[in-house]
Formats: sequence, C-alpha cells, structure tokens
Amino acid sequence: MVKCCDGGYSVDSDNKNVFFWGNHLKPVKVGICGLGTVGRGTFNLLTRNKLLIADRAGRDIIIEQVGVRHDNHSCDTTGIKVVRDIFEIARDPAIDIVIELIGGCDTAKQLIMHAIEHGKHVVTANKALIAEHGNELFQAAQRQGVIIAYEAAVAGGIPIIKCLRESLVGNKINCLAGIINGTGNFILTEMGDKQRPFAEVLTEAQALGYAEADPTFDIEGIDACHKLTIIAAIAFGAPLQFNKAYTEGISAITPVDIGYAEAFGYRIKHLGITRQHSSGIELRVHPTLLPAHQPIASMNGALNAIVIDTDALGQTMLSGPGAGSEATASSIIADIVDIVRIIDRPEAAPHPLGYSPDQLNRPSLQVLPITAIESSYYLRIQAQDHPGVMNAITQILSEKGININAITQKAVRQDYCYADVVIITEKVKEALMDQAIQHIESLPDIAAPVIRIRIERMN
Repeated sequence: MVKCCDGGYSVDSDNKNVFFWGNHLKPVKVGICGLGTVGRGTFNLLTRNKLLIADRAGRDIIIEQVGVRHDNHSCDTTGIKVVRDIFEIARDPAIDIVIELIGGCDTAKQLIMHAIEHGKHVVTANKALIAEHGNELFQAAQRQGVIIAYEAAVAGGIPIIKCLRESLVGNKINCLAGIINGTGNFILTEMGDKQRPFAEVLTEAQALGYAEADPTFDIEGIDACHKLTIIAAIAFGAPLQFNKAYTEGISAITPVDIGYAEAFGYRIKHLGITRQHSSGIELRVHPTLLPAHQPIASMNGALNAIVIDTDALGQTMLSGPGAGSEATASSIIADIVDIVRIIDRPEAAPHPLGYSPDQLNRPSLQVLPITAIESSYYLRIQAQDHPGVMNAITQILSEKGININAITQKAVRQDYCYADVVIITEKVKEALMDQAIQHIESLPDIAAPVIRIRIERMN
C-alpha cells in the first residue's frame, strides 16, 4: 500500500485500486428548515457530534443555513446564516441537502418540490406529507436525479425504514403490526393500569406534551395510519395508498373493556396492521386485543414497537421511543449520512420505497376493504337481564357461522336490570360480523350499541 503525497487516498502496489480515507473530500452543506422540537434536536446533535459524524460519513457536514420564523429558539446559530424565507434555502446554490422539519403538508410540499427543482437532496420527518403525496414527490425526485430520505417519518428513532428496505431485503414479509403512536399507547396504558377514564388521561397527555391541543390525529388513528401507509408500501412494494386505509380511534375504549380483556388474558393496544394476501393487502389501524404474553402487549407508556413476520427470519420486534427531539434527530442524521456517502453518485440510491417503479402498481397490491378482512372479535353487549337474551344472541351468531371461543355475563347495574354479555369469537369475515351486530342491536332487549374490538394473536 502506497500513501499519496496529498494524504487524501492510498493505492495498492499495482495502482489498480483506490482507497479513500480521511475527511479530505468537499464538505456537504445542509440547510435546516424549522427549529421546532425536532429541528433543535437535529441542530444540536449535528453540532455536538460533528467530528464523529464526519468520520462515519467520510466528509464534513456543515450547517450552512437555518430557516426559522422567529428567534425564540435555543440553538447557538453563531456563524450560521439564519433566514426567514425557507425557500431561500432551497434556492441557495451552496446547499446540498435541504432538511424539511416544518410539518404540515401544503408549504412543506412546495418547499420540497422547490428543492428538487433546484437539484437539492431532501431529508424529511414529515409522515403526513410522505403518506399523502409521496408518490408524486418520489417521481419528481427521480426525474431530477436527487434523493428523498424519510427514516424519521415513522417511529422516531426506530430504524424501521432501513430495516425493511435493506436488512430484510432477502425476506418475504408476511405481516407487520405496530404500536406506532406513543400518545395512544400512553393513554391506553394509564387507563389499564390505573382504571382512569379516557378523557382524564387525554388531558394529562396534553399537559405532558404527549398530545397536541387538538389531539385528533393521535387518538383517531390518523397519525398511525400515515406511518402504516409508508411501512406497507416498503414491505410489499405497493404504492402509497393512505386514502384507502381503514382507521378507527381509541376514544370509545373504556376501563370496563380493558378490564374484561385482561380477564380473558388480553391487553388492548392501538395497532397498525398490514398483511399481504393473494387478492390484496390489509391496511388498518384500530384498537386491538393482543394476548398478554406477546412481547408487543407489554410495550407501555409512550413507547413504540413494531412486530415484523417474515418467511426467513420469523418474527422480530423493533421497539423504542417513537418521538422526541434527539430520538427523531438520530434518524434524520442517519438519512443525511446515507446521502453524503453516495452524494456524488445518487443513481446508486435505492428507490425510496425499495422497489423499481414498475413493480409498484400490481393488481395484487390493492388495499382490501375492511369488510373483506378476517379477524377474531371481542364483543360487549349490554342487554336487559331477561331469560332467553343470551340464547337469542348466540343464535344470531350461529346463524352467521360465527363460532364462540368464550362467553361470560356480568350484572353491571345496582338494580341488576342490565348485564354485560362479553363474547370472544373465532375468526370470521368482517362483513358477516357487521350483519350479526346489526341483527343483535335490533333485539328489543339490547340497551346500547354493541362494542366490537378486533383480536390479533400474532400467530
């Protein structure tokens, strides 16, 4: 091995192979758009671990510009150009990578398209933008020969995108199921452990910063559905199809249901589930009963966890913080380094979804309607405590071909006029369960709408 006089690289004795070493290459300059929670974490981590990151990336990474609307941030931007117009960053010829951390869809989409048009690579943590507009953005990036990286868009610091697109590239993925919203998991954990009502725990989650002032995206499953849409596209080579997913929130879950579930050996989690069939893929987010012995059922508080079932590896689970300043920044910087390593040959980058574009529109990758899904069910039926009511309920289920796995009845009123009939069923198609519930609710002795929660046993 002979060291060249400039110290930049080495060559072997026959001068055929070149080995680059050190950080002699031209620095890569980034512009950070947004210094909110994640933006500050990214800025601080890039600054604090600058030398370590440069050693791993093979060249220096310099924060050239920061785009912020206000000066009320805690980052030391001395020597860094600060602008109010984030589109200025996308136009600046000195910038190599634009980091979009402003959130929302409209302005963020315009910013990324503007960056692409000016030949910039993009890193984003914006799951809503990728889930709803990713197909269009990826096509634009490919036309311009630039990269869009988005590891931080799903599950914060958990490297699920890299795992699916790279580590499991040799596996056929059968199913993924995940707790991918920390707010919902915190709420259900508190309700279960302390028998607290939903509204009370939601208020606490907002006070702790786990939930927004408008918590709709978290508690109604929209945030989780954005993430699941992205995961499913990578797992199965499907186009992003957020508008076809089934979404159900947790606001109707009560401590009563959590208690009954635990009595049957289950925990209730808000899951995103995607599974491939010959006829299409499942894409659904809803409260789910899980066997208490399953590792994912023990993931409590604001943690995220994703179970991946494959043909070669079997089942494996990734877990950790799904949000937070530096946890999410960890994924953003991983994306930056990935781009830096191939910045001079972006054609070597994989398609953002891990498949060639012509593989993304196969008919078998269409999203199945929820009525076509098969599942086991937890049913809670509030009925007048009269003779024959239980028989009437079980007769309806029998007529629909729905087998009962377990059943119990418990009086719930002081005067014992009403009782909860709780049933665990075997697997059945959702369309048949819809018909059975409609018939049960039409019985004169039924006092309230039937509570239905799907069951996944992760087999």
